[in-house]
Amino acid sequence: MRAVVQRVRCARVEIEGEVVGAIGRGLLAFIGFGRDDTPEDRAWMLAKIANLRVFEDDTAGADPTKPAAAGKMSRSVGEIGGAILLVSQFTLYGDVLRGRRPSFDDAMPPEPAHAAYDAAIDEMRAMGLRVETGRFRSAMDVHSHNDGPVTIWIDSAARRSSAR
Repeated sequence: MRAVVQRVRCARVEIEGEVVGAIGRGLLAFIGFGRDDTPEDRAWMLAKIANLRVFEDDTAGADPTKPAAAGKMSRSVGEIGGAILLVSQFTLYGDVLRGRRPSFDDAMPPEPAHAAYDAAIDEMRAMGLRVETGRFRSAMDVHSHNDGPVTIWIDSAARRSSAR
């Protein structure tokens, strides 16, 4: 599973002019499912996204015996009361090593990917986070006001290869 996660001040998804998902401060997460992904990959990825410490701490000087933490990325989306806009993005599996037209052979086929996306939404909401979504297999206009910018790339295959 792959994800590109952006810290945003706000983000929304529109389909044919209709807003189908919108958030204020939080994370815009584009997620793609690979052909060999497992439910364990999905659980690992969702926990990683939910717990990313990419929001600044604003508690500088609260404890004079400890160094000030203000300005350091030390808080997760849940800790700041933010939300997540979860958008399915199979093109994260686009392979351009051969030629100029991307190959999507490593992407999960549409039917199981749709089930995995629906499960990801449910699992992330079960973590107690506010989750808005795009619409699977739809042409979407994604609008975001990036904050920072902070953009993080995550690939569950790296987790599997580092465990060897």
